[in-house]
Amino acid sequence: MEISPKLFFGLAAVGILVNASGLLLPIMEPDGALYATIAKNMVLSGDYVNLMLEGNDWLDKPHLPFWITALSYNIFGINSFAYKLPAFLFWLAGAIYLFQFAKRILNVKAAQIAVLVYLSAEHLILSNNDVRAEPYLTGLIIAGTYHYFRGYTEERLTHFILGGFMVALGVMTKGPFFGIIVIGGLFTEWIIKKDWNQFRSYRLWISLLVAGVAILPELVSLYIQFDQHPEKWVFGRQQVSGIRFFFIDSQFGRFFNTGPIKGKGDPFFYLHTVLWAFLPWSITLVLYCFSRFRLKGYIGKPGLYLSGASALIGFVLFSLSGFQLPHYLNILFPYFSVIVASYLITMSGAGERAFKVSSTILFWIIAVGITALVFLLKPAFSYYIAILIFCTSIAIYALTKRASSRNIFIRLFLQVMLLNIFLNAVFYPFLFTFQSGMHAAKHLQQAGNRNRVYMFYSMPADYAFEFYSTNPILRVNTITNNQINFPADFFTTQSMADSLMLDNRYRIEILKVFDHFRITRLTGKFV
Repeated sequence: MEISPKLFFGLAAVGILVNASGLLLPIMEPDGALYATIAKNMVLSGDYVNLMLEGNDWLDKPHLPFWITALSYNIFGINSFAYKLPAFLFWLAGAIYLFQFAKRILNVKAAQIAVLVYLSAEHLILSNNDVRAEPYLTGLIIAGTYHYFRGYTEERLTHFILGGFMVALGVMTKGPFFGIIVIGGLFTEWIIKKDWNQFRSYRLWISLLVAGVAILPELVSLYIQFDQHPEKWVFGRQQVSGIRFFFIDSQFGRFFNTGPIKGKGDPFFYLHTVLWAFLPWSITLVLYCFSRFRLKGYIGKPGLYLSGASALIGFVLFSLSGFQLPHYLNILFPYFSVIVASYLITMSGAGERAFKVSSTILFWIIAVGITALVFLLKPAFSYYIAILIFCTSIAIYALTKRASSRNIFIRLFLQVMLLNIFLNAVFYPFLFTFQSGMHAAKHLQQAGNRNRVYMFYSMPADYAFEFYSTNPILRVNTITNNQINFPADFFTTQSMADSLMLDNRYRIEILKVFDHFRITRLTGKFV
């Protein structure tokens, strides 16, 4: 299967634009709005060392994404676009690094396919809308792998140093497990090839030294905020070490479920997560893993062991972890893209037939699924939208009617683009009407209200309100708190408002009611 350079650049441009459309949407709750608010607090306070949320010390994620976001705020202002843009650029850099990496371990045509797979992987597109740390990590992980690969194959210290620096940036974004995935893949390739001299190479140890030095800003910040202040209360206790949390409690604590942040891990969670998160290429990934297909012409090439081992190490780590979320898997997608590309350029016989049949079925499932979703949501002009979407699907199918692997690949790529155009242009704008905090903040701005707004601690966190609001906000325990200056504006839930209405000591007036639903956890009943 081969795609011409002109067609590749055209498809890549479409993929980048569709991913970029997420920049124009608001920030989703809870995590995206939480991270955006912490960076906002940095800029407003001028304090770039202490991570603060609602006036309290916040210890969970490392500083780097917040520093980068704060820089973006200082350039573009505090808004949704400025929050999402840096993450998008890191993700885009990942596509460039992926092309260079795949070109070196396979060839140009495989690199083109790998990039198109990366641009159209569903959860990567979703993550450019619901931005957390993953777009940063996705770009950094393939960058680190690329530089280490070139460093050892070309014996170039410069690339080892750059590889170590990329690992440091990833560690300052998520934690030590990032380094385990990149370095673990590198070590696995050397072990399989019995290239023991690489472990004694001064280049490797210099790169690790660079990584250790590069994470010092994170360690110093944690020391200043937490280790210097054992009197601070964090996770319901005192004498909490930020440095210990960074190296041990944060990720190893989550992995063994012994840290302050716990979950309920399922070793099979990511087996079914990858089936939808890596759509539309997850079936092709499964075909690669379970067919009798062998990369006879490629298996000995430098880099394939590295990428495959990094993917496997990451997948096993995530699967065995006690704390799991679907978006954690995103950082493995560059490796998956290389694997899928290596399969597609050499498949034949039963493997190729399976790809054609499964991809055609998936194409029509997506077409019918989008159309059905339109009728469920019933947006304005829903019938026209449904007809337009289905006719576009038919047009895509007709334009790629010849059942070659190349045409079927292009067809599926374009169908995923159509799906995400619908999501970002119709579906998500509809969902955002239920993100009450954002609309409450905008209502205050439009009304010219600059008063302090009070929120009860008993109310679930609403970080979208805190991010979009230009009003000062204060959390209180009860309405009798002596910090409240009456008359006072409150942002609260309907149930809390109803209970306040029954209190004869106060005259309560409801100024505005907003629809609310946690839109990142959709239910069939809600849809």
